[in-house]
Amino acid sequence: MKYKNRFLLSLVCMVFYAVLSAQPAFQVVPLGVKGGMAENNLSAYMLAPAGDNRFICLDAGTVHAGLEKAVAKKTFRQPVSVVLKTYLKAYFISHGHLDHLAGMVINSPEDSVKNIYAMPYVLKVLRDKYFSWQSWANFADSGEAPLLKKYHYKTLDTIAEVPVENTDLFVKTFILSHGTGYNSTAFLVRHQEAFALYLGDTGADTIEHSSRLLQLWQAIAPLVKAKQLKGIFIETSFPNQQPDNQLFGHLTPKLLMHEMGVLHQLCGGGNILQDLPLIVTHIKPAGNNEADIKKQLKQNNPFKMKLVFPKQGKRILL
Repeated sequence: MKYKNRFLLSLVCMVFYAVLSAQPAFQVVPLGVKGGMAENNLSAYMLAPAGDNRFICLDAGTVHAGLEKAVAKKTFRQPVSVVLKTYLKAYFISHGHLDHLAGMVINSPEDSVKNIYAMPYVLKVLRDKYFSWQSWANFADSGEAPLLKKYHYKTLDTIAEVPVENTDLFVKTFILSHGTGYNSTAFLVRHQEAFALYLGDTGADTIEHSSRLLQLWQAIAPLVKAKQLKGIFIETSFPNQQPDNQLFGHLTPKLLMHEMGVLHQLCGGGNILQDLPLIVTHIKPAGNNEADIKKQLKQNNPFKMKLVFPKQGKRILL
């Protein structure tokens, strides 16, 4: 009887942990998913722990139009103004291009007090080019006077994981190469023991003559092996037919899968990447790009990753 009870207790524990691990760790609401042209649908992803309404925004190319979509789809049950001012706690901006921050700038008069987390090379662009009084009123806490001090610049580095104020999230930062001499950023977001990885615009190491992605894959490989990484948000801007000399620091399906091959090898091979969500961002919608990219990714997915093509305003659970 004693051994039977131990067996039953062990079985119950196994079932409990299996159910627990199957529960989503994060919720993501895309406010914008495209990489250009559609100014009402540009890169911006609200992320929070599942069941928690304290979000950060990973890039902010589109904000208000995306929130309108999310409210119309009943992803959020509160009005746009409530979500913007009370649910959205901070911005993380990967680089200084307009399609990754224009929504934040344009909506700043109606926003609430927030932190903007970014690397120094990004904060410099915000301070000198956008919140400068020549381009827009300075809603930040440094730069050209007068300072309206609604947004507070928080400087990131690649050394330490940082807690995000007013949330239960932590973020580690990595530098990416987005064309010759231009840096972008990846954010590794943690809640408890679960992680989500968001990459701003990036080129492939082979094209960029860089090791930035290799360093990132080396850092996350242990998380993949431990099943702690719940998803990778990564761009695929152009289809495979785009010439290498016209990528401008972006990826194609072929280059993306080459990079996933590097990660696969670092994780020890086998089925380690199978069903890991790969959320495809920043597709440039010109011509047949979208259809071509989706087709090429589906035809060349050797590691059987779970391909996710996000839709504006529709919640993703990871």
